[in-house]
Amino acid sequence: MVTAKDIMTKDVITVHPETEIIHAAKLLLEHHINGLPVVDQEGRLRGIICQDDLIAQQKKLPLPSFFILLDSIIPLTSYKKIEKAVQKMAAITVNEAMTPNPITVAPETSLEDIATLMVKHTIHTLPVLDQDKLVGIIGKEDILRTLMSEEKK
Repeated sequence: MVTAKDIMTKDVITVHPETEIIHAAKLLLEHHINGLPVVDQEGRLRGIICQDDLIAQQKKLPLPSFFILLDSIIPLTSYKKIEKAVQKMAAITVNEAMTPNPITVAPETSLEDIATLMVKHTIHTLPVLDQDKLVGIIGKEDILRTLMSEEKK
């Protein structure tokens, strides 16, 4: 059975919460990767910054939907969602744009479970943690490479 430790990239490129967005974008482009784990000074995983997080800075501000009932305005969009969107759009540092507490896998997680998580949660990058220590990262390319190598057999 193929597991995370068999397909993960072990030399993980990381950034810190205070890293500037422009530097994170440059790393993503230079290394042709979709996401970077965000770690604190002790190396603990704090979040992940992906291309999607950076692209979110260019989208239109979501206007709140609402309806009026008996002269009361009832919002259909939570103000927290709008506030979060504005914060991502105005981000200067990775901390302001990253996805905190990302979904992670363990080294023994099966390829099938990894693929299921990626599809179910629409994510492209999964950090691999061993006892809360970042030991690797898996991207969709890693899974495709595995599928291609299995087909050659």
